[in-house]
Amino acid sequence: MDAIKNVFSKTQRAATRRSFLTKAGGLGVSAAAALIAGTPALAKARPFRDWDDRDADDRDNISGDTALEIFTAALIAEDLATTFYYNGLVGGVIMDPNLAGTGGTATTTAANGNEGNVEYIRAALSEEIMHANLLRTLIGSNNGQNDPVQTFYFPTGTFDTLGPFLGVLDALENAFIGAYLNAAIEFAQMAADTKAGIAHQLDSNGKRIPSATLEYYAQVSAAIMGVESEHRVLGRVISNTNPANQLCYEQTDGLTSVYNGKSSAVIALTPFLAPGTGLTAYSLQAASQGASAVSLPCSGGLPAPPPVRKDRD
Repeated sequence: MDAIKNVFSKTQRAATRRSFLTKAGGLGVSAAAALIAGTPALAKARPFRDWDDRDADDRDNISGDTALEIFTAALIAEDLATTFYYNGLVGGVIMDPNLAGTGGTATTTAANGNEGNVEYIRAALSEEIMHANLLRTLIGSNNGQNDPVQTFYFPTGTFDTLGPFLGVLDALENAFIGAYLNAAIEFAQMAADTKAGIAHQLDSNGKRIPSATLEYYAQVSAAIMGVESEHRVLGRVISNTNPANQLCYEQTDGLTSVYNGKSSAVIALTPFLAPGTGLTAYSLQAASQGASAVSLPCSGGLPAPPPVRKDRD
């Protein structure tokens, strides 16, 4: 875990945030990520690396990402989302007529408010927390206080009025969708490499991950991506942007990997990880501790793992 913290510390110091935050609402995370392409790639550190590497040129997974790196990056993204949605529910933006209305709160909708829209945000908070809890176990942790990033930084005013709030929501969710789309294919590639004996992945206990488990991780990534897609669309519903479901297919938002590389999800989300001019700090722990008072429970569990042949791996 210390290695992960050190990597993110270096990335935070290097990134240029003002240009990202100025343009995030209009261009999306992928375009903003291009503005900080000079940031040192996290591939230089590569924690948890353990390739057999007998035939490197034959590997399907060429991103350099490992399973544990993907879990770590995704956990930070889910913690960021948890902090975002919680502060949307307790900030001044909740009193917008498209949300709880004048004088309204996350749990009490005013006469001129829209309770359905508020419940979208309340449910999204629960879903992001559920995702984070899963990812935390996959990196061998059960305590959010040990997560790599504990404070996130948003443009000052993000949680005051609806326009900035929904602009950041759209940028974040597009990045999350792109990250999980990349994770799905990378886990499938890792499974293929594992079955071929070209490379292998290690879990948080240092044990090799079977190919069937990596395939299942691809399925889980797709399941989470579907929920993030719902969040993107419901944000557009709140803003009365029609049609809210305008895409025939979800997009990668210009991301080509999750953890390593200049077009990774980690680099795209770096602007939210360190202080800067025009930014305000928000605590993950404050969001985690206050979430139960404003969230709505979500239903449904993980997809059932497919049957595994005994002769695999």
